[in-house]
Parts: sequence; C-alpha cells; structure tokens
Amino acid sequence: MDEKDLCEGCNQEDRCQEVYRKLGKTQGPSVVLKVLLAFLLPIAVFIAALAAFARILGKVGNKEMRTALSFVLAAAVTFVCIFITRVINKRIYKQQK
Repeated sequence: MDEKDLCEGCNQEDRCQEVYRKLGKTQGPSVVLKVLLAFLLPIAVFIAALAAFARILGKVGNKEMRTALSFVLAAAVTFVCIFITRVINKRIYKQQK
C-alpha cells in the first residue's frame, strides 16, 4: 500500500501531510551520544564485568555458583554505571539551563 492510498478520502489529508513535512524539516541537536550512552554503554559494561568476574572467580565453588555470582556482580556493576550516567546527565542538563 503506498502513501497516497492511505490518504485518499481522508478529511485531514492536507493537515497530516503538512505535519510530516514540518517534522522532516526540523533541525535539532544530535542525539547519537545520548543513544549510545543509554543503550550501548550498559550492555558493554555488563559484558565486560561478566567476563572479568568469571575470570576472577575462576576457581571459586562449582560452575553454577560461579556463573550465578558473576551474573549478580556484573548486574550490580551495570546498575551502578546506569546510576552514574544518569547523575552526570542531570548535572549537564541543569548546567545548560
């Protein structure tokens, strides 16, 4: 189904197209850094922490216990990373105002 078929017979056809036209021309700051910090940084921190804790706890207990403990510690490190990122982001946002 193409775009014109969707708008055909609609009583708001002109207004709808105008809104999309205005949104397409909107200029604003780049959100790439915020997206990277919000999505990729926690994943990278979790993977790195999981690998580090698995290596550190290499000879502790049985395999299941070591895996569970590594996961819990990596999750804790990730949540601390998220918290620190949010605090820094709030301070930057307050300074810009």
